[in-house]
Amino acid sequence: EAWMRDHFGAFRYKNDDYYLPQLDLLIEDLHDENVLVSENRKALLVIDPVIYVRPADLPIPSPLAERGLQSASSTAHRSPLTAHLSSLNIASQRGLGEMFDGSVGAGTVLWPFGGKHQITPPDAMVAKLPLLEGDTDVCTHMAWGFDPDLSEQSPFHGAVYAVTESVCKIVASGARLSDIRLTLQEYFPKLGTDPKRWGQPFAALLGAFHAQHSLRLAAIGGKDSMSGSFNDLDVPPTLVSFALAPGKASLALSPEFKKRGSTVSLVTVPRDADNLPDFEFLKQTAEALHQLNQDGKLLSLHHIGKPGLAAALAKSCFGNRIGFQEGSAGVPSASLHSESYFTFLLEHEPVAADCIRQALPGIQEIGQTTADPTLVLNGETHDLTTLQSAWESTLEPVYPTKPEEVEDRGSKIVDADSGLFQIRNRHASIAAPKVLIPAFPGTNSEYDSAKAFREAGADPEILVFRNLTAKHIEESLTAMAEKIRQSQILMFPGGFSAGDEPDGSAKFIATIIRNPRVADAIMDLLKNRDGLILGICNGFQALIKTGLVPYGELRESTADSPTLVHNTIGRHISRYAHTRVTS
Repeated sequence: EAWMRDHFGAFRYKNDDYYLPQLDLLIEDLHDENVLVSENRKALLVIDPVIYVRPADLPIPSPLAERGLQSASSTAHRSPLTAHLSSLNIASQRGLGEMFDGSVGAGTVLWPFGGKHQITPPDAMVAKLPLLEGDTDVCTHMAWGFDPDLSEQSPFHGAVYAVTESVCKIVASGARLSDIRLTLQEYFPKLGTDPKRWGQPFAALLGAFHAQHSLRLAAIGGKDSMSGSFNDLDVPPTLVSFALAPGKASLALSPEFKKRGSTVSLVTVPRDADNLPDFEFLKQTAEALHQLNQDGKLLSLHHIGKPGLAAALAKSCFGNRIGFQEGSAGVPSASLHSESYFTFLLEHEPVAADCIRQALPGIQEIGQTTADPTLVLNGETHDLTTLQSAWESTLEPVYPTKPEEVEDRGSKIVDADSGLFQIRNRHASIAAPKVLIPAFPGTNSEYDSAKAFREAGADPEILVFRNLTAKHIEESLTAMAEKIRQSQILMFPGGFSAGDEPDGSAKFIATIIRNPRVADAIMDLLKNRDGLILGICNGFQALIKTGLVPYGELRESTADSPTLVHNTIGRHISRYAHTRVTS
């Protein structure tokens, strides 16, 4: 910020956006990570800049300081820890992750953002095996490893670390190291006739093999590409390791701190003179961690990796707003903001300390969790709200988690008309009501919906609505109408029909509902047989569009009809939400 001011007369006016008064130019999202300055402090290279002339309808910006404001990355917040958390490679990616539904299939074990506040990212994806009937404790773990900076310096070390990091993440999520299998994804510059270029993939593969051989783990799949060049631009030597393992959902571990007053410890795998991990020590440590987890001694577990200890502690605090207080011996200051590969952060009950020390002789207690929402490191107290703001602010302009303030256009809530559907609460004598679940193109929750009904004592049936040809559509309409007349409950499932747009998916399903044969069967179900209709996600959108909600009958839409609109953030939000039944 000071460099931009001194050399260009530019100033920060919003988040990481700058204004150049002399040229009336705006520069968006200018971080330390995408600006290169030469040694003589004169040359400036901005990577992927977004620079444009200020639009005429945009007022001339004023500096944040003049408005008494400060961004999360301004100097007022730029302590070493907040600066570290806001760096691009460590910053929160929640705004991006929430665009993708983490609950599809109803088998998710570790949510993409953990803790009560859904903030802390886990080390690995963990999900139960899908079953049409019954339940299982069997799950699968999947994690990845790759450090582009290290791989650029040494493809051999980059591959060793990629494989080992992915393995450590799987171990941290609760699986057994010996159960892991790997798949490797490679991407290198065009090789041509330069021997040095040919040496890059060879060195990387040697590194991956060295790690696999030392850990006794096989790679059972992979893909490679040698086309990562465009003119004089080359991708860094890339070998990404994906690790997968079976496990038990009941043993899955996540990084966020679980309890106040628990002990926090570190266990580190040593490295040799060539900066390679002691694989035998890692295997012994992984087995000890797995046994401790089986014995119920661990509350949370996290592989620290490149972000370093301070960032790992902060992220572990965020999920449940549980603080951390360093112990009397302090914490290893050298690893606070530097990489800590092959180091595990453990949370455990104080009474389990002796047992854990016996299993892990090299473990180091570094502090305890607290009820106070602060992080105390090296005698400095950091407020969790400030740290979280710094961590989330970097990508907020790109992948927002909060909607922008919108102008109040005079919208108001009005009472619906008096024709609302009235539930009659008639008691049916059917022991196992039949439930029809039509599966439309793009819906994806019919199996777990049927499973939920079955476990509640109903008799569900999934009807696939075929639309490949006009004949298929006609047959599907006839079958759907007949099945509705044989059922007591009609359930429209959710998914991503027609891209899951508020209009798109609703229009397709609503068109089917309005078909005369289907519409007659639905009204017979509601009016004459006191049936029930449930709609979730896409299904709920269709119920709104057809008038079934809130009127209980099919109606044509008017200007005053209820409808669903885009949310204020303008994207899909995948988060758990608390709901309550009000009527």
